[in-house]
Amino acid sequence: MKRTLDKKLFFSMTLDFLDVYIPQDSPSAKTVKTYRDGLTVFRRYVCDEKHLSISRFRFEDCTFDFVLDYRNWLLDEKKRARSTVNNRLAAIKSYVRYASARDVTLQQVFLSISEVPFLNVEKRIRPVIEDTETLKAFLDSPPNTRTGCRDTMILSVLFDTMIRADELIRISIGDICLNGSIPYILIHGKGNKERTVSLSEKVVPLIRAYMKEFHGSPAEDPDFPFIYTVSHGAVHRMSERNLERIVKKYADITRQDYPSLPDPVYPHMLRRTRGTGLYRDGVPIEAIAVAMGHANIQTTRDHYAFPSLEQKRAAMEKGTGVISSGNEEPEWPDDEDELARLCGLR
Repeated sequence: MKRTLDKKLFFSMTLDFLDVYIPQDSPSAKTVKTYRDGLTVFRRYVCDEKHLSISRFRFEDCTFDFVLDYRNWLLDEKKRARSTVNNRLAAIKSYVRYASARDVTLQQVFLSISEVPFLNVEKRIRPVIEDTETLKAFLDSPPNTRTGCRDTMILSVLFDTMIRADELIRISIGDICLNGSIPYILIHGKGNKERTVSLSEKVVPLIRAYMKEFHGSPAEDPDFPFIYTVSHGAVHRMSERNLERIVKKYADITRQDYPSLPDPVYPHMLRRTRGTGLYRDGVPIEAIAVAMGHANIQTTRDHYAFPSLEQKRAAMEKGTGVISSGNEEPEWPDDEDELARLCGLR
């Protein structure tokens, strides 16, 4: 006889949430792992810190104060980074939102814990490859060999299209169109959303050369992986870890002659370098967001819209254009009442 969990128990829907809902909404294995880790840590808090059994912990026990205490415990006692705490908190909120959509009686629980504030996190400007010569040397660093043909294509496609690493390894042969007036790749992105990315004239020949070396007949199965590895005679899609190793390998080689290249370099840095470069070149932020597959344009603004040092200096020089010699009359009057008025005070 199949045992079923009481649907009012907090962890009664985690299996469906993690194994069915999240993979459908975002097929990235990394996303699934993030949510699974987040809910696992919360389960341990419930059991080990609060000494509550998961067979008794109910949704109604997951109150605003309970989750707030959990957030503060992660920060103050476990000394977790603020960004990590926010990820753990987001996992709980997402799960309870999912549960409340399946059971409307839980909506009050979701509304309550959704008010638990995320921690403020200092905004970090993540590095990009600033120097054009260094970037070119990196993209051209693979040797003129069969493997080098593949790796040159990988580096160039990551940069040119701004696709994510997991999007690249999910591409199948049938997703690539090189023969139309505008060559493109069909990308299967986050949340099962599809988009097309056009290919530049520089990248198309690299893809053609790679296809000739690694795929042969054009009649190949359209579901066959675009980038693959062979292990014990079996073909597999290349893993993200392998992709990261390829990028790191050529970054380490390039850095010997170009020490300004950031350390480490990883696939997402190429995406960020390209997106930031387009912004600096005056491409509308809306167009960049579409090309990058961002559902929210604010994501593009927050992570890619950073002017270069030259642009910052040019903006400053567009001001008064004169540095004070110290002889000018002070802008602020000596009269206290007038000072107060200028400050909007009485």
